[in-house]
Amino acid sequence: MPDHELESYLAALAPEQDVETTGTGRRFGNSQVYQLRLDLAANEQLRQLAAELQTSPLSLARDWILERLRWEAERRQRFQRPPQPHWPQA
Repeated sequence: MPDHELESYLAALAPEQDVETTGTGRRFGNSQVYQLRLDLAANEQLRQLAAELQTSPLSLARDWILERLRWEAERRQRFQRPPQPHWPQA
């Protein structure tokens, strides 16, 4: 007898047929995939810090990037000059 609940669960986990799953800059669902290369010392530092924080190096790096992007967006909004009025020259 088929297990419809299991089939439904597995179908929900399966990616869409035409979605790329790996490679630099390729789509993964509604996200973009990037490769990040670190030198050995930086990689080891990231791994140690992630272990201390009980997370993965990938999650820690992703969180840092998203945090920095939010910070940059806020900074740009704060320092963005208001539009200057344009007066016609006489």
